[in-house]
Amino acid sequence: MITGSIRTHYSTLMSDRHMYLERGRDCARLTLPTLLPDEGSNSSTIYPTPFQGVGARGVNNLASALLLSLLPPNAPFFRLVIDEQALSKIENFSQVKAEIEQSLSQIERAVMRDIETSAVRVSVFEALKHLIVVGNVLVHMPEEGSMRVFHLDRYCVQRDAMGNPLLIITKECVAPNVLPEEARSLVSGADMQTNKMVDLYTCIHYLPDNKMEIYQEINDVEVPGSRGIFDKDKSPYIVLRMLNVEGENYGRSYVEQFLGDLKSLESLTQAIVEGSAASAKILFLVNPNGTTRAKTLATSPNGAIVEGSANDVQTLQVQKQADMQVALQASKTIQDRLAYSFLLTESTIRDADRVTAAEIRLVTQSIERALGGIYSLLSVEFQLPLVKRIMSRMSSQGRLPKLPKKYIQPAIVTGIEALGRGNDLDRLDLYLQGLAQFMGAEGLSQFLNLREYLKRRASALGIDIKGLIKSEEEIAAEVQEKQQQAILQQFGNQAVDVVNQQAMMNQRSE
Repeated sequence: MITGSIRTHYSTLMSDRHMYLERGRDCARLTLPTLLPDEGSNSSTIYPTPFQGVGARGVNNLASALLLSLLPPNAPFFRLVIDEQALSKIENFSQVKAEIEQSLSQIERAVMRDIETSAVRVSVFEALKHLIVVGNVLVHMPEEGSMRVFHLDRYCVQRDAMGNPLLIITKECVAPNVLPEEARSLVSGADMQTNKMVDLYTCIHYLPDNKMEIYQEINDVEVPGSRGIFDKDKSPYIVLRMLNVEGENYGRSYVEQFLGDLKSLESLTQAIVEGSAASAKILFLVNPNGTTRAKTLATSPNGAIVEGSANDVQTLQVQKQADMQVALQASKTIQDRLAYSFLLTESTIRDADRVTAAEIRLVTQSIERALGGIYSLLSVEFQLPLVKRIMSRMSSQGRLPKLPKKYIQPAIVTGIEALGRGNDLDRLDLYLQGLAQFMGAEGLSQFLNLREYLKRRASALGIDIKGLIKSEEEIAAEVQEKQQQAILQQFGNQAVDVVNQQAMMNQRSE
């Protein structure tokens, strides 16, 4: 627990955050101005519109590609890994491994359904845009409800030398009538009557024993019942940064790396637009000493016959074609560089409701190639904590069985293999293809356990096979029925009775 009020510590930490806020706003002005507005902005604020749209289009495209890779729609982006060495001591573990894998696959599908139904994708998309433009964002996954996104101007963070968060403080402006009953007592009567917004401060303090303490304050007084202690790996708060710099509490954004190109493109585009507008303006110059009168020319309708000389009238032309061509070529070069950096040149995603695993794999490859491992970083710092938090929340709500952490842990398959169990299917099929070429179909049927293969293939595809695959008893019953039908057709009912009596005698002897 920190000493003093949360508000005092928040004010102290704001000085370290200031320059990151200013850089984030500079990046937002050239991409998405409404993402991180200037201090004091409100609903009546008119935000500037950039002359170029490459920045906005690039940020949205890159955020969409990251969202598709981090949260693929067709398969779980994580898998529950079994510690086979620890479980190998259990009797008949090898025989029940397939059933365990199938059960874990069902849990994975349940987690993915929760993600789809709780609108997590919408919040993650917003968080990714903040990471790309501002470089910092804080997400909050409460015990109930959907994910919340805190912008950089609404929280402060303090980290240790390794980059691990030590202290997070958030500031929210809330109406008194939405506060819980125990918190309303801390609000003055005048504010309650006018429903004036009050500042709610939340302190997340990390403890040495992989624990974290959370409590809230209003008007420098702790909110009753707000204090709680969580396991660090089940924290409802996930603080993220895009590009880490050693010794800094905040990260740098992806857009910041290309801020020079964006500023240059903005200036060139503005010059081209304004120059084109000036060139497009039509003005007629009339010789003041000529016989043609400017008033007569201006007021005469089309097709009128007037007195004058054509030599007295000329059209004003801006002789800047060469300069405009230079500006256009420079802007084209910058646009090409930015298009490559923001994956605008990639055409691997179809405009369709369902995207195949191969397409997701291509997008992942593009992200890894262009972003230099940023995707792998996000998979560790964002995906894994998100999965653990969602599983913890579902377990506390009774919607998910509690798994032994000693034996089963969620794991993110990063990089190109970030398609969860779907990648296991590719390796399984490749393995069987090699065996078939080496041993042939007859040799493969001799050594292959078909039932185990069916279970593993279903687990890789995320399919529930309960009631789908016949049991050994059902198969034996069908075989016996076919034998009886064949005997009946050949020898009649008497022979079937003899066979049944013989089968019953065999069962008794066994």
